[in-house]
Amino acid sequence: MRFRARHLFVVAVLLPIAAGAQSLDLTINHYGLSIGDSRFVRGVRLNFRDRNLERVEGVNVTIWSPYEPMRGVVKGLALGLPVTGARAIHGAGIGILGVGVAENLRGIGLGGLGIGAGGDVQGIMVGGLGVGGGGNVTGLMIGGLGVGTGGNVRGITFGGLGAGAGGDVTGLQVGVLGVGAGGRVEGITIAGLGAGAGGDVTGLTVSVVGAGSGGDITGITLAGIGVGAGGTVRGLAFGGIGVGAPRIRGIALSAVAAGGEDVKGGVLAPFYFTVSDDGRVSGLTMSAWNRVRGDQYGISLGLLNTAWDLHGWQIGVLNYAANNPKGLRLLPLFNREW
Repeated sequence: MRFRARHLFVVAVLLPIAAGAQSLDLTINHYGLSIGDSRFVRGVRLNFRDRNLERVEGVNVTIWSPYEPMRGVVKGLALGLPVTGARAIHGAGIGILGVGVAENLRGIGLGGLGIGAGGDVQGIMVGGLGVGGGGNVTGLMIGGLGVGTGGNVRGITFGGLGAGAGGDVTGLQVGVLGVGAGGRVEGITIAGLGAGAGGDVTGLTVSVVGAGSGGDITGITLAGIGVGAGGTVRGLAFGGIGVGAPRIRGIALSAVAAGGEDVKGGVLAPFYFTVSDDGRVSGLTMSAWNRVRGDQYGISLGLLNTAWDLHGWQIGVLNYAANNPKGLRLLPLFNREW
C-alpha cells in the first residue's frame, strides 16, 4: 500500500497529540514548521483547530474555525479549509467558507460565504454573501449580498443587495437595493431602490427610487421618484415625482411637483410648485401652478401664479398677488408689485 502525503500529514498531527504534546515543532528559535496547536511560530503552522494560538508570523493553515474566545494574531497568511479565524489577522485571510476575527482584519480577505470582524476591516475584502465589521471599514469591500459596519466606511463598497454603516460613509458606494448611513455620506452613491443618511449627503447620488437625508444634500442628486432632505438641498436635484426640503439652494427639477420653505435658484415642476406659509422664494420657478404662500422675489412662469407677497413678476394665464391694491390683485398675462 502506498503511503501518500496526506497520510503523513494525519500521522504527523495525531502522533504528538497521542503522546500528550500540543504540537510537533520542527523549529529552531521558533523558525520552521509546526504541526499541531503550537503557541508561537515563525514559518508554517498546520493545525486542525486553534485553541492555544498566540502568534504566527508566516502561514497558519487550519481545518476548522478556532475555539471561542478566538485568540492569537496571524501576521501573514491565514488559510482555512473550510474556515479560518483568529483574534486578529494582518496580511491575508482566506477561507473556503469564511473568515472571522474577534478584533481587526487588515490586508486581503476572501470568504466563500462571508467575512466578519469584531473590530476594524482594512484592505481588499470579498465575501460571497457579505462583509461586515463592528468598527470601521476601509478599502475595497465586495459582498455578494451586502456590506455593513457599525462604524465608518471609507473607500469602494459594493453590496449585492445593500451597503450600510452606522457612522459616516466616504467614497464610492453601490447597493443593488440600497445604501444607507447613520451619519454623513460623501462621494458617489448608487442605489437600486434608495439611498439615505441620517446626516448630510454630499457628492453624486443616484437612486432608482428615492434619495433622502436627515440633514443637507449637496451636489448632484438624481432619483426616479423623489429627493428629500430635512435641511437644505444644494446643487442640482432631480426627482421623478418630487423634490422637497425646508431650504433649496440651486436647481430643482421634477416631473411632477416641488416645494420648500426657503427656495433660492431655479425650479422646474410641470404640475405644482409650492412654498409653505411665511416662506420665501427667489429666482425662477416654472410650473402649472406656482403657489407661494409667502414672499416671492424673481419670476414665476405658469398657468396660475399666486403669491401672498409679490416682490417680482408673475407671467401666466392668471396671476394673483394678495399684497397688491384691489383691482390689481388678479390679472391676466402678468402681474407685479404695484
